[in-house]
Amino acid sequence: MQLEPRDRLIVALDVSSVDAAQAMVAKLGDAVSFYKIGYQLAFAGGLAFAHTLTDAGKKVFVDLKLHDIDNTVAQGVKKRGPARRHVPHRARLSPDHESRGRGARGGLAHSRRHGADVHDDKDLAEAGYNTGVSALVAHRAEQARAIGVDGLVCSGEEVAKLRAIVGPKLALVTPGIRPAGSDPGEQKRVATPAAAIAAGADYLVVGRPIIAAADPKAAAEAIVAEISGAQS
Repeated sequence: MQLEPRDRLIVALDVSSVDAAQAMVAKLGDAVSFYKIGYQLAFAGGLAFAHTLTDAGKKVFVDLKLHDIDNTVAQGVKKRGPARRHVPHRARLSPDHESRGRGARGGLAHSRRHGADVHDDKDLAEAGYNTGVSALVAHRAEQARAIGVDGLVCSGEEVAKLRAIVGPKLALVTPGIRPAGSDPGEQKRVATPAAAIAAGADYLVVGRPIIAAADPKAAAEAIVAEISGAQS
């Protein structure tokens, strides 16, 4: 079943307080059904706010990337020991940050969520890798498919390649989305909403272009319209 355009947009609530998050959600109204809560908001009371969102019928992506040895991640996610303090029970998405394989098999066996954050070849070299982004992303996607995860977080530059590797069932979540002509900010690997959807992304994570807009709801609706045009 094809996702509705509105349900493919995940708005990143990159704000510093629950009050600011509540105000933004109120401004966006029914234009947005899916929100991301990251570290900035999470440690300012955002995890409790996640329950408020799900109680209101919204979907939530809690982005607190888990990263540890296999067994620690597995037990934390399985039993929600340390993770219980971080990931609300009804969160729709919750990634495990995979790096050199650490934590991937243990965490994914139970959480079945996976995110691999890479930026460019220089970043990889500084992290100790002797391969480029393209080769590493392909390798990680093959590992994820073999393990049986439900989804990957990837930039717009990798979506088409990953879709060809993992097939149609595994969800691809793409951050770094910027409408044409907008400021990329700190993002190194950006894509327009239409380009990411056309390449095979299932969900688009958008923060600043919406929450910093003069009219956030209109900005969100414009992106939803672009998604709709790209998937039709």
